[in-house]
Amino acid sequence: MGKKYIISLGGSLIATPQGIDWQFLKKIRQLVLTRVKKGDKFFIICGGGVTARNYIDAANKVVPVTSDDSDWLGIHATRLNAHLIRTIFREVADPEIITNPTKEFKSTKKLIIAGGWRPGWSTDYVAVMLAEKYKVKTVINLSNIDYVYDKNPKEFKDAKKLTDIDWREFRKLVGNKWQPGLNMPFDPIASKKAQQLGLTVAIINGKDIKSISDYLADKKFKGTIIN
Repeated sequence: MGKKYIISLGGSLIATPQGIDWQFLKKIRQLVLTRVKKGDKFFIICGGGVTARNYIDAANKVVPVTSDDSDWLGIHATRLNAHLIRTIFREVADPEIITNPTKEFKSTKKLIIAGGWRPGWSTDYVAVMLAEKYKVKTVINLSNIDYVYDKNPKEFKDAKKLTDIDWREFRKLVGNKWQPGLNMPFDPIASKKAQQLGLTVAIINGKDIKSISDYLADKKFKGTIIN
């Protein structure tokens, strides 16, 4: 029997300022298909990334945009990214994309794709909700960072990488408030829910395909475990 995983796939990995990163998509597709053949099942929840930020920034240059409208622009960006992921996994993915994690969803497919839900909730939160609903204990968060640090490494040269951290300490780092476009290793609201559920979250750089593969194979990997 294979394992079940939730992957929160950062939108910055899908779409970069230079365009869609099809080379990354090709690599992650190969890895997931390899694991599916071994019996694993995946839920992939797509973030909005630079696509969402571009739309929100453009709108704000024309008129002041409400938080609600910013959220909806981000949500539709996640759904666009989700359709792209479903397309490249057509042969193994369910044809329907989850946009409401509270709705009953039954599928025999080994791969389920999801996008954003509604204003106020990030795709990290959707990932945690799906973990609860489908009794999955592990969320793999793929973004563009190698580790969680004790402070922002872009601002502080003495920032220390953390390979293991508990939820109480992690939540001290990220705070308790979420807003559209917030750039954190894992959304603060999702973190609170994950702590309540006793979930394990693995933070891994999505570009590091070897580390993702090592984690899925229960090997030592480059990244941070939160539990």
